[in-house]
Amino acid sequence: MTGDDDELVINPPAPGVERRAGRKIPVSGPSGLSDYAVSPLGTSTAALMRDEVRVAFLGRTSTEDQQDPRQSLLRQVSNSKTALPDSWVIVAHFYDVESGRMELDQRGRGENYERFDIPVARDGGISDLLSEAQHPGRRFDVVICESISRVARRAFEGLSVERELERAEVPLFASNEPITLSGSRAQRVLQRRINQSIAEYEVLNTLEQSWGGMCAHIREGYNIGKPPYGYQAKIIPHPNPTKADKGQNKSRLEPDGAKAETVAQIAKWRYHEGLGFDTIAERLNTAPDRYPPPQPTNIGRARKAWGKTSVYDILRNPKYTGYQVFNRRASRSKHGKVNDPIKWVWSHEPTHEPLIPKWMFDELNANRSARQGSRHGNTFNVHPETRRTYVLRGMLFCGCGRRMVGTPRHNRPYYVCWPRNNNRGRPDKYEGHPKALYLREDALIEAITQFFSDRVFGDQRRELMAADLEDVDDHAERERKDERERLESRLADVVRRQKSILQQAQDGDPDDPFAKGLRNSYNELEANRNSILNAMSELDATEASEPAKPSLDDLALLDALPYLRVNLARAPEEHLRQLFEITQLTVRLHGDSDEVTISITLPSDTLDDIANTAEKTGEVVPFTTKTPGQQASSSRDDAVRASPGAPRLSG
Repeated sequence: MTGDDDELVINPPAPGVERRAGRKIPVSGPSGLSDYAVSPLGTSTAALMRDEVRVAFLGRTSTEDQQDPRQSLLRQVSNSKTALPDSWVIVAHFYDVESGRMELDQRGRGENYERFDIPVARDGGISDLLSEAQHPGRRFDVVICESISRVARRAFEGLSVERELERAEVPLFASNEPITLSGSRAQRVLQRRINQSIAEYEVLNTLEQSWGGMCAHIREGYNIGKPPYGYQAKIIPHPNPTKADKGQNKSRLEPDGAKAETVAQIAKWRYHEGLGFDTIAERLNTAPDRYPPPQPTNIGRARKAWGKTSVYDILRNPKYTGYQVFNRRASRSKHGKVNDPIKWVWSHEPTHEPLIPKWMFDELNANRSARQGSRHGNTFNVHPETRRTYVLRGMLFCGCGRRMVGTPRHNRPYYVCWPRNNNRGRPDKYEGHPKALYLREDALIEAITQFFSDRVFGDQRRELMAADLEDVDDHAERERKDERERLESRLADVVRRQKSILQQAQDGDPDDPFAKGLRNSYNELEANRNSILNAMSELDATEASEPAKPSLDDLALLDALPYLRVNLARAPEEHLRQLFEITQLTVRLHGDSDEVTISITLPSDTLDDIANTAEKTGEVVPFTTKTPGQQASSSRDDAVRASPGAPRLSG
């Protein structure tokens, strides 16, 4: 017995065998193992008392672009052999070339190890080791590794491997930890857990520092990876002179000729005409020389044609706004899954020439779900039971925000919002909403055609729009204007005071307390100046995100259209649909009432198409008086050039 808890109590060993009548007979008695070794808490060391202990080597090295697998594994085997007791012999080698941060069920799947020219026969990977450890006829008694970080870089995976080996009564040792045969585990577990924590800390610390460097790289406007379609890499010397002397460089983005124009055209078609991705791709494919299709990194996958996925990816990429953006996809951790936009890393300001205005990009992505699931055009649905089309398909929205769909009812075309049909089991999604809302198509068409007749082609359209302009609420715009004037006045005062401080500081001694006070005052003013500039930038962003309010100057766009008495109600459905699509017609129901808001957009570059479509849509009765729209075509062209905006008319 002993009074020291750290001193091992050893059972005196009994003689191994006796010879009786020429036979060897085992003698019963103490085993010679320590009390810790025979306890349920200790490590089983029965196999370690043999004359020869069989050992399995477990190794791992990172991917070949991070380390030299050959040299790393040779070092690991050598260090492991050095740490083994004399009677221990390595009989099998299990190793992998992979990241130690992989989950355990993804480990050990590497192939083609011959390319590394490793002069150590491989019996398999970590998964093969764990599988053989469970077999009663396994070739080894213990497992040795150079360090516990070679088992796994994360503590959870390392503990999982340890636990599986422990269940199979196979001890796991490391060459940088004491190899004890007493069976005591407490001190060894403490050191093992410290080593595992250090291993996980080191890899996380390295990754976090690398991540911070990449974020700083992006915020300074430098590009990472292949430039997106429409841009090319502009190579610049590395800002660190030492690295620049070694030939290292960085890159920024700059427009790439016809590809950049293609990106801008895609955005215009999507925003101004509301075209679907398939329709945009079809337009692009009609002129591949003008709109060169994108080339994937793997040339073998090139289709040499536009697809709707390519169009979608362009309209979803925020780099086209002129900002550098990083972390849009979890390329390694989640196999390319798109991250939530709140996780995207943005540069503080635009760093390259934008191909899509940011306000347009924001609006496109805010409204991209409005037409989700609705094809462009007015062709028949592919369903075999389809019997008719709906002229307002995709243009009519309920007050709840859902798109209303066409349906036959009492032998008439209707549009319905039936939220329960799409939200089964989620009553909170349509709480307070009527079970179903129906609108008759003929009543809607009558109101819409009257809107076009009065507001777009009628002889009183100027007066009606001028009256509407008087009711436009420009309170927020005036507040922004006043705020801008106030900020500009503050900025001018700060700049003036900074100049005064600089003049005083130039004549003073740098160590003089007064000069030091001047520097502090200057720094405070500089912080104030940056705050004012940030506030002005926020004002600019707010103004850019809101569509421009119609003004009297926009009446020139109406003058570019002919004055017509047109009977749109009798027009063929396909002609009506064409007119509605060109003008981007949107009809929104007010709550559960019978009132709707009708909105159209008149892009300046489609005025001729609008006029020509209206003239062929139905019965046209020209006015007897000469109007701006009936003058020479040059008048219309002048109005288009003079007013590049796209005002919205509502009624």
